[in-house]
Amino acid sequence: MSTTDIGTFRSIAGERDIVPNEAEPIAGSGSADAAAWSNMKAPDARSQSSSAVALTNGRRALKVFLSNPNALFGTGFLLLVIVVAFVAPVLYPDDPLSMVGRPFLWPGQNPAFPLGTDSLGRDVLAGILHGSRISLFVGLTATALGLTFGVLVGSVAGYFGGWIDDVLVRLIEIFQTLPSFVLLVVLVAIAQPSATTVTLAIAIISWPTVARLTRAEFRAIREKDFVVAARSLGYGHARIIFREILPNALPPIIVTSSVMVATAILMESALSFMGLGDPNVVSWGSMIGTGRELVRTAWYLTALPGLAIVFTVLALNLIGDGLNDALNPRFSQDR
Repeated sequence: MSTTDIGTFRSIAGERDIVPNEAEPIAGSGSADAAAWSNMKAPDARSQSSSAVALTNGRRALKVFLSNPNALFGTGFLLLVIVVAFVAPVLYPDDPLSMVGRPFLWPGQNPAFPLGTDSLGRDVLAGILHGSRISLFVGLTATALGLTFGVLVGSVAGYFGGWIDDVLVRLIEIFQTLPSFVLLVVLVAIAQPSATTVTLAIAIISWPTVARLTRAEFRAIREKDFVVAARSLGYGHARIIFREILPNALPPIIVTSSVMVATAILMESALSFMGLGDPNVVSWGSMIGTGRELVRTAWYLTALPGLAIVFTVLALNLIGDGLNDALNPRFSQDR
């Protein structure tokens, strides 16, 4: 071997020695360990990726909802009703059932009473503002109670099936065989009429609809591939129900919940119209009931609270449709 060949061999050997030494981790160097064992960070990277995907889906859903003019109109009007309900005690701190002016003042006739007065001299505007409080309270509370119980019953029945499903379905059918409004009137008539009684009675008659819908969604989703994968990974029943299946079953439940709020407001108004509401508070239904005998001579007494009910119910339905379009996972690839 010549001197030149020996020098070349030593140079190549030296380069080979340098390359592995550069790749060897230095003691106490976290960056070198991360470079050598990058796969050890896989769980953290996976969780960050899931968070990023969830954030992206949330932004996409918000964009779809905000691009819906009907949903924006419904949201705006509902926010107006909520603001009115909060500021009602500030604008009219006195009892809205008290007589404050001359009876049968028409809207615009007296600046002190912009919407006029009723047959007893009570301010119509004060009644409408305070009536929004009882309508929202009954609608939202009754829906929350009925939705919670209905989702629990429906999810358990749809997920487990078998004899558990049979027992819970029979329970749902017992409530659904009875006319809902008749049952509502009976429950309120037996108990003392109050806002709490009306709220509980509406929740009792409304949960079976949510339970049946939730059961149907769970029965359709429980055999999907991602649910089977979750079972194979050893996830518990509670995690599969609430973190895997329920988010995919939410869109129809959300739409139903918005309709439930509107239905609860209508039912409370109907009970108050019939004289079965809380006599100590003013509501839109009681105002319509008070003015129903004066439709020909003072139609505004029924028209104004009736319009408040109509627009509030319409706003809730528009919001439900907008949320369904924004949150439905079936539309996620089209957005």
